[in-house]
Amino acid sequence: MPLLTIHHKTEYHYSHPVAFGEHRIMLRPRDGHDLRVLKGQLDISPPPMSLRWIHDVFGNSVAIATFDERATTLSFNSVATVEHAPTDEFALTPDDAAYFYPFRYDDDEFPDLVQFVRPQYGDPHGELSTWARGFLDVEGPTPTFKILSEMTHGIRANFSYRKRHERGTQHPLDTLQTGSGTCRDFALLMIEALRRLGIAARFVSGYLFVHGDREHGYVGGGSTHAWVQVYLPSAGWIEFDPTNGIVGSRDLVRVAVARDPCQAIPLHGSYLGGADEFIGMDVTIRVVSAGEPERE
Repeated sequence: MPLLTIHHKTEYHYSHPVAFGEHRIMLRPRDGHDLRVLKGQLDISPPPMSLRWIHDVFGNSVAIATFDERATTLSFNSVATVEHAPTDEFALTPDDAAYFYPFRYDDDEFPDLVQFVRPQYGDPHGELSTWARGFLDVEGPTPTFKILSEMTHGIRANFSYRKRHERGTQHPLDTLQTGSGTCRDFALLMIEALRRLGIAARFVSGYLFVHGDREHGYVGGGSTHAWVQVYLPSAGWIEFDPTNGIVGSRDLVRVAVARDPCQAIPLHGSYLGGADEFIGMDVTIRVVSAGEPERE
């Protein structure tokens, strides 16, 4: 199994010493049968007065830090080594309940999936629904994998990736109309499109491993990454990265899953001081394999 080490450092800079409010840190990779955390360390400067860990409503690991001293710099440095065993691309057989779309979720599972099936963003003129239905075959049922694969690769082929420095995630209609966005924007577009087809989908935040030879031509490395999980009967939660056209968990390191992107922010908090006292933020992220030399 490949070993990956994730280095994630964030520094906030201020013109004068400021006091800090509570900060919530969601940087620890999410353990599972395909991803095991072997070692993790979180260093914070200045040292927090208290640091406690909780599991949020989705089972993600969240560290909560509180502070009792002022400083001109606040830094968070997380280093985690994981054993990554990416699953093969899933394959449904004609006997599986979800082989063809439309399909029905089990009555016992649907109450737990309904929050991931119900759309969260408005579509007053049906543009998003129309776009989603464009992936269905005109006649007869459509193979479910065809819908998911073509939507994943279609976003990568037809939308332009661009970094945005504004906070938050843009509305799916904005992504659809402009044809551009970040990985978070593409993930949310796909999630909301699938929800309009009645397919359970949720947001995933984590890291992208870009190989040393960069032969895959990935975008979104060097920062936190975002993609989609889709729930299918008999297959469970399956990963789809519309930014890079990845199906399955290859090169993707999960940190958090959520109903909405605002619930999976890697790091957020507050400080007590004027807006003009905040100078800026520096973020450095590296994901390297055990046999690969570290590089900036």
